[in-house]
Amino acid sequence: MLGSTLVVGPVRARIVEVEAYGSPPDGPWPDPAAHSFPGVTPRNEVMFGPPGHLYVYLSYGIHVCANVTAGPDGVGSGVLLRAARIEQGEEIVRTRRPAGQTSRLLASGPGRLAEAMGITLADKGIDLLAPDSSVRLEGAARRGAVATGPRIGISRAVERPWRLWLAGEPEVSGPAAANVWPR
Repeated sequence: MLGSTLVVGPVRARIVEVEAYGSPPDGPWPDPAAHSFPGVTPRNEVMFGPPGHLYVYLSYGIHVCANVTAGPDGVGSGVLLRAARIEQGEEIVRTRRPAGQTSRLLASGPGRLAEAMGITLADKGIDLLAPDSSVRLEGAARRGAVATGPRIGISRAVERPWRLWLAGEPEVSGPAAANVWPR
């Protein structure tokens, strides 16, 4: 997903940071920090569907966060979209975000990203790969070195290096100390 483009209407943003979340205990990637860990619930059922669908939820009851389902159908897992660079439609994004934000901060962080893109809870379950979808992911060329480090903003399984970002991108939302994979 790194380097791919998230498209919502006329707004286009390049994904520069993501964070992976695994499966329930009986799955291939047991992950106590994942929403899928307790098994299927009404809140997380999208995570157990086919890959490439949008899983959205409220973080702390305030911020909408957007994830992409990533495992095979029936295996709960996902990838949190942590940060993006707005490449088209910045004037629209600025109407959704607080005044005075720098371009770098418009979609830096999962809550900011969803707000900037206009993603809401009503978008839960959308097929991001369907050409006629209202929220789409396009392309997959990552352009640049990939850095990896521990996940942030969670209290369990923090040490897993499942947070990935394009090295050197100013929109990355968290600490950038990490291992860098060459191009």
